[in-house]
Amino acid sequence: MPQIKINGTARNVDADTQMPLLWAIRDLLGLTGTKFGCGIGACGACTVHLDGEAVRSCITPISAAVGHEIVTIEGLSTDGSHPVQKAWRAHNVPQCGYCQPGQMMQATALLKQTPKPTDQQITDAMSGNICRCGTYVRIRAAIKAAAEAM
Repeated sequence: MPQIKINGTARNVDADTQMPLLWAIRDLLGLTGTKFGCGIGACGACTVHLDGEAVRSCITPISAAVGHEIVTIEGLSTDGSHPVQKAWRAHNVPQCGYCQPGQMMQATALLKQTPKPTDQQITDAMSGNICRCGTYVRIRAAIKAAAEAM
């Protein structure tokens, strides 16, 4: 039985190691903040951090996560106090909200790598995360605000 470290806690996962990490996170561990979108790594709804890097959990097998630190939207902060979460609220980013956990995880990874990103760096980093509601202007503003707060 593989063991993964998720949001700071080691958890045993009773599943085939080739199962996508997304299904282990949602169905086996009950962390439903990470969303299923496309299943092919193209939309970003399932974005989590693997050792601080943004990855698409729908195409990442459990085997790739063993021995690494996984952080989901639930692990970003326990009370919504992370600067990215605060900025998302302050800028009223969510419309339907479905893609927003993946958007926030991607934005957090960007800000870890590039603390003061330019507009182009934000565009490049966020281009793989799709928002059907089109809240991209608010997403960019929230990322800039979070960068200032961090």
